[in-house]
Amino acid sequence: MDIFLPEQGLWSMLAQASLLIQFIMLVLLVMSVSSWTIIIYKFISYKRFTQNVGNQLQIFDRASDLAEAMKKVRQDADSPLYRIGFSALKEIQKLEQSHLSSSVKFRIAEDNVRRVLRQGVSTHLKKLSSSLPFLAICANSSLLIGLLGTVWGIMNAFHAIGVQRGASLATVAPGISEALITTAFGLVVAIPATIFYNILWERLNSIQSDLIYFAGAFLNRAQRELPWMEKRER
Repeated sequence: MDIFLPEQGLWSMLAQASLLIQFIMLVLLVMSVSSWTIIIYKFISYKRFTQNVGNQLQIFDRASDLAEAMKKVRQDADSPLYRIGFSALKEIQKLEQSHLSSSVKFRIAEDNVRRVLRQGVSTHLKKLSSSLPFLAICANSSLLIGLLGTVWGIMNAFHAIGVQRGASLATVAPGISEALITTAFGLVVAIPATIFYNILWERLNSIQSDLIYFAGAFLNRAQRELPWMEKRER
């Protein structure tokens, strides 16, 4: 039997399937389209973000001082490093303008700046990781959703056997077809979602390493160039 014939093809079989099977197939179709949309979008955005951060890190490292470094990275309106560094600069400025004694400023400066840098890194990582949980849901649940259709199709096959009082191929074929097709569609959704979820998380970890490197480089420069932030012997 050629499943691609209009009379007996896939679409014809789905049109004749039970409402539950049709609903399951619709859910799997939505999950598949959503997964591929997320995958393609994340690959493009992660690639651009990585290239941007790489270029900005080179500019930052080559600058003679912190002020020049921030001025250069600021030239890129989409620079994530400038947003992180600017928040830290604002905290440094607040400390400089405060009426705290020099000893108190010294004690809290490093922790405060480090905390602000960590918050900036976390904010960017949170934005970058958005939608990845949905991809994980598709990877983990699509097989179970397909399995529900499989169980329902087998139940229909046994019901047909009971009604017809026979186990001919014509009797069980519709139910078995429904069972197999939902299993296949569940795999079609789960396999790419699982593979690309792991790949995207690996790329996100690489981006995290770059942002943490920048935070450390920024803090080191601030401690070297701002006298009141220099580490002192106790």
